[in-house]
Amino acid sequence: MSFSLPAFRRKWSCRGYMSAGAAMVTAALGLSLVLAERAEARKYAFPLDIFGIAAPRPRATVHSAKVPLPRPRPEEAPKASDEAPPETDGKASPERPSPDKPSPDKPSADKPGANKPAEAAPPPEKQVSACRLALTEEIAIAPSIPDIHGPGACGGEDLVRLEAIVLPDKRKVAVKPAAILRCTMASAIADWVRKDMVPLAASLGSTISDLDNFDSFECRGRNRVVGAMLSEHGKANALDVRAIKLANGQSIGLTDRIMSRDVRERVLHSVCSRFSTVLGPGSDWYHEDHIHLDLAQRRNDYRICQWNVWDPLPQVAPLLPAERPEEAPPREVAAKPEAKQGADDEVAEKSSAAADKSAVDGNKAQPHKPATKKRR
Repeated sequence: MSFSLPAFRRKWSCRGYMSAGAAMVTAALGLSLVLAERAEARKYAFPLDIFGIAAPRPRATVHSAKVPLPRPRPEEAPKASDEAPPETDGKASPERPSPDKPSPDKPSADKPGANKPAEAAPPPEKQVSACRLALTEEIAIAPSIPDIHGPGACGGEDLVRLEAIVLPDKRKVAVKPAAILRCTMASAIADWVRKDMVPLAASLGSTISDLDNFDSFECRGRNRVVGAMLSEHGKANALDVRAIKLANGQSIGLTDRIMSRDVRERVLHSVCSRFSTVLGPGSDWYHEDHIHLDLAQRRNDYRICQWNVWDPLPQVAPLLPAERPEEAPPREVAAKPEAKQGADDEVAEKSSAAADKSAVDGNKAQPHKPATKKRR
């Protein structure tokens, strides 16, 4: 198959002329439309004017309208609140007072106090703990005191000043001096005295009058060692007891070895069953003259009870020597150093003389040999 330009023209001549004529007709129509509507384009923007040929559309005249402003808010009007209005459930809402008429619940400008600034809302009252509600005046005289927030974790909340413990027969056991404790610790001390110490004092024929407080709240480390872990005393959760005084003048010294061992053991069993920590004689030398009690919280409710109840001291010390009987012979007096030295010299001279005599006798029997001295 051969390809040539004359053959192409003979085959496609009609279609080529038709395509060229259609293009020319389209261009003519477009130009006529542009020229015909040029004047109209000055008034109305051409929708397909992407090249900006037509003149811009004139804007319509803007008439300024006066918008009425709201009236200023009266001074006696109630302040707007952020709370949502209550649901009416289909009922008609109560008539709201108009701005010109003051509300009956709000003070008007003519009434005194209308222009006073709004007072700040008081802080919410602290909720009373269950321990504070249970520790009534029928159990103990323990007024509440403000919370203490010292350095570090020192201090505590829900604190009381334990001044006295009220016994079931309405007698009071004074805590001298008054102890600053947490409410839970004060309640535990009161129960211990009321339920355990009162029967013990009754077995001794008297009643309890005072509780000797050796130490309560003190912001310090354990055993007053600088830099040590915070003591339970620093958390107002511990009390050191030295003695319990009775009404007949007798004193139950908890670490006094003159006191009966049975009485001290009864105290030991009672405190170890109530408190999580009990330290006394035998635990360390810091607690040889008092008993430490606290309610420290430990893992798995672990408890510490270290108090050795020593036997009472004997009436006569066994280490003292017995008295010397009258019929014993007189003791020999030791010689003075000078006299002793003179006696030693005299003994040495006698021994040397005896040695010389024996040497002379030996020389007669044997030939003479030079003397030698042995060294030790």
